[in-house]
Amino acid sequence: MEYKNILVVLPHPDDEVFPLSGTLVKLKEEGAHITYMCLTLGEMGRNLGNPPFANRVTLPEIREKELRKSCGVIGIDDLRLMGYHDKTIEFEPYDKIDKDILDAIEEVKPEVIFTFYPGHGVHPDHNACGEAVIRTVGNMKEDQRPDVLCVAFPDRDIGEPDHRVDIRPWIEKKISALRAHSTQFRIPTLENRESKSSKEFIERIQEEVFWKYKFK
Repeated sequence: MEYKNILVVLPHPDDEVFPLSGTLVKLKEEGAHITYMCLTLGEMGRNLGNPPFANRVTLPEIREKELRKSCGVIGIDDLRLMGYHDKTIEFEPYDKIDKDILDAIEEVKPEVIFTFYPGHGVHPDHNACGEAVIRTVGNMKEDQRPDVLCVAFPDRDIGEPDHRVDIRPWIEKKISALRAHSTQFRIPTLENRESKSSKEFIERIQEEVFWKYKFK
C-alpha cells in the first residue's frame, strides 16, 4: 500500500482511530500528506467520559479538542471540520455533501480516499458518509478516480479484505490516539504488557483491514 496524497472522509471524531490510525501513521512516516474531512463533532454521542466529565453543552468543544490531539499523534496534516450535524448525515442533500467531497478531491488530488463501506458501517452516519464518497467518486471520469479503501463492520459477507496492515510497529501511537478521545474510550493502563488483558487488547488492535471499493 503506497500512497502519497491521502483524503480521509469520516463522520465523527474518533472514527479515525480504531479502524485506521496505525495505517495512517505508517503512511505518514513513508512521506504521505493526509487530509481529514470530519463531517461532524459527534455532539450527539452517548459517551460523556467514564466517569462522566462532559455534558450536552460542553461535549462538542471537548470532542474537537480530543480530535485535534488525536490528529497530532497520528500526524494528520490538514484537519477540516465540515460542520454537519451528528446523526443527520443521511438526511443531508446530496448536492451539498457531494460538492464538499468533490471540492476536496479536486483540491487535494488524493490517490486514495479512506471511508466507511456503505451498508457495513453499523451507524447510519457511517453508511451515509461512505455512500456520499462512493457516489461522488463514481460520478467522476473513470481514469480520474482515486482508489477508495473502506473500513467495515461486516454483518454479512462482503468477501475478504483487499489489504491487511500489521500495525504493531506503530501500536504505541495508536494507543495514544485512542487515549486522546477520553470521552469515548476507556483504554486499559497497559503498564504490564505481559498481563492477559493487555495482550488481548493489543492483539485486538494490531491489524487494520480495508476493502477496496469496486465500481461497476
